[in-house]
Amino acid sequence: MPVSRINSLFKNDVGFYLLTALLLIVISFLAFICDSFSQKIVCISAAGYFSFLLLKKYAASLKLVLVLVTLFIGSIILNKKEVHFELSEQSQIQIYPDQVRVKDNYLTGVGHFKQGKILISGKVPTEQENNLKQGLPLIVSQIKGECGIIEPATNIGEFDYQTYYAAKGITQKIKYFSCEMKAVKSNGVINGLHKLRFNLQNYFQKMPQLLGFFASELLLGENNAQENQEILNNYRDLGVIHLLSISGLHVGLYVLIISTICFYLKMTDEEAFICCCVVLLLGIFLSYGQAGFVRASLTYFLGKICKFKGYRVAAIDILGLACILHIMIVPRLFMIAGAILSYLLALGLQLTNKFGKMQQSILLNVLLTPLLLFYFYQVNFLTVLFNLMVVPYFNWGVMPVTFINIVLFSFTKKLAPLFEQILELGEKAIGSLSNTQLGLLTFGKINWWQCLILILITMLLIIALRERPEWKFNKKELSMVLISTYLIFFGMIHFPLRGQVTFIDVGQGDSILITTPFPRKAYMIDTGGKLNFSGKKVTPQVNRITIPFLKSLGISTLDGVFVSHQDADHVGDLGPLLEQVHVKRIFMAKGLINNPSFQKRLNGRIKHTKLVELLAGMQVKDPKITFNVVYPYQPGEGKNEDSLSLFFRVANKNWLFTGDLGQEGEKAIMQKSNLSVDYFKLGHHGSKTSSNPDFLRVIHPQKVFISAGRKNRFGHPHQETLTTLSEQQIPWVSTQDCGMISWYYGGMQKSEFNYFLKRGKK
Repeated sequence: MPVSRINSLFKNDVGFYLLTALLLIVISFLAFICDSFSQKIVCISAAGYFSFLLLKKYAASLKLVLVLVTLFIGSIILNKKEVHFELSEQSQIQIYPDQVRVKDNYLTGVGHFKQGKILISGKVPTEQENNLKQGLPLIVSQIKGECGIIEPATNIGEFDYQTYYAAKGITQKIKYFSCEMKAVKSNGVINGLHKLRFNLQNYFQKMPQLLGFFASELLLGENNAQENQEILNNYRDLGVIHLLSISGLHVGLYVLIISTICFYLKMTDEEAFICCCVVLLLGIFLSYGQAGFVRASLTYFLGKICKFKGYRVAAIDILGLACILHIMIVPRLFMIAGAILSYLLALGLQLTNKFGKMQQSILLNVLLTPLLLFYFYQVNFLTVLFNLMVVPYFNWGVMPVTFINIVLFSFTKKLAPLFEQILELGEKAIGSLSNTQLGLLTFGKINWWQCLILILITMLLIIALRERPEWKFNKKELSMVLISTYLIFFGMIHFPLRGQVTFIDVGQGDSILITTPFPRKAYMIDTGGKLNFSGKKVTPQVNRITIPFLKSLGISTLDGVFVSHQDADHVGDLGPLLEQVHVKRIFMAKGLINNPSFQKRLNGRIKHTKLVELLAGMQVKDPKITFNVVYPYQPGEGKNEDSLSLFFRVANKNWLFTGDLGQEGEKAIMQKSNLSVDYFKLGHHGSKTSSNPDFLRVIHPQKVFISAGRKNRFGHPHQETLTTLSEQQIPWVSTQDCGMISWYYGGMQKSEFNYFLKRGKK
């Protein structure tokens, strides 16, 4: 490539800005992401390598590098400075109507205080709800409530809202019990922009479901996930979820439309550029700074400025400079998966720009696959094919129909039903294609270093395919290395040398996963489920906790699910689990199958699943593990006193699980069974009605486990039970403190416990 000469400040060879951007990204990883010694060592090494290259190749611009790094470190220091909202009579929070939702007189969303932003929730008076519906901002004062940090994820695979909001500069949440609210006039540019966004939200809500969904996604970067989850799942499973993101595709569309209009209005290129800038800046606000949209907009701004000034800057350096500006403004940018995917895709487009469309599409998908496995644990081998099928429908169907409807809907609503039918036909076809699960592989979660290795090998392969003479890589050998690496990582996940007993943190409920070493067998005791006292439909928590956890392990089939009894906190999510994971057998105490409530959970969800009834004395045998049923002794109705109780032994350790069995049941087990127990799941979430002191004295476990929700309304675990444990010197751990609790056994290593939150050890 020729040397790019720009003005006196930027006399640099091609690649300078890209390399500088990589250095800043590594520094941001060190500041915000690295939490282990090995990660820090890798990042420090990478920073040293990029610094060496800059010093060697771009020595003349060393001062500029030092200035950029200094500015960025200063930005990091300012961003890392903790800003806490202090609850006092003088505290005030401003609420914009487009940043909150009100449902059943309950408000949730983002509020603004003097130094920053905070999540806010609580009941809202009818008068103030009406003010919000009119688009008026509110000032909240005289606040009384609970203020604390946003809680982190507590399970492997669970979405981490703490990290997500931290990247947006939000670290606290407040739930108010009482306050004073008053509406304020929406004067000023910022208030006006929020009012515009609020009006668009209302405008889209009046549209039919699909039209409103796509309009909100394409213009505002938001959606009602609960109502449209099936659409999101279909696009995700086909590997085309990126189409729903506000990205460079939208920037290109906006620029094309505006430039065309400006052309017919006889405007100059500079005037058209100014118009595009205004619209794109507005788009950045409307999308709340969605990373892909900002990246594409910055790239457009810089590219046009260089063109007008006659600067010859390589496209790859335009991307690097855009990244530098973006990360300077948002130092936590790369804490967001979307930002990493967006910039890696943009870099991949630059590296593969000399290939044909089909080959470029394949290479881009291969480049993004490691990140998809790291964040989402699954991949579709036919993504390229599905992109060829879905992208034309999206570009020539969804986008034109949606944007035409946005323009016409306020004038006439007659065309909306026709547009909705067009989208319904398209989404029905996509749904049918998705339901085949064709090409979809639950690979499992790869580690950060595995992800890095796969990306580096893929990069080397792309460079080799470009046939650069200075890079002496064999294309076939690199291809085989890449394939072999994927196979090795797949084998490590799906053919594990270690088994586990894991207490999934499902809040106020029970769910335990038991797996064996290779050949892996996977069983689950109870599924958890949210206790619903409101009577309203709630989203199954299995979707955000258990399913991602199973996918992270590469598990798409369970050999068996043991149901202890009928209570919702133990079996409430059985139905949703059956809809998404193949379960070979469901085991239950005899009599539960006749319970109408339990039958309702199974209706329409049993296809190839065998139902097995059990009583004390029976066994469920597997080559690697045998489950012994120790209770109940007679059929029941699935109540607490009928809880299915299991005893098994792995790695010379005995485990006992008794569901919500009360003390009478424990006495029966004590009288009829002579059990030696190492680890015991404390009965009924640590309630005083379970785990009789005499029973604990007889089995005297090395450790007991409590599965209970944080701040649950029952007060579990009860102090009486904890006192009993203390008196008998029995150590205990709880999911309330530790999050997910896992015990790993087998392989070359000793058995060990792992606490997800790394605290609460007793």
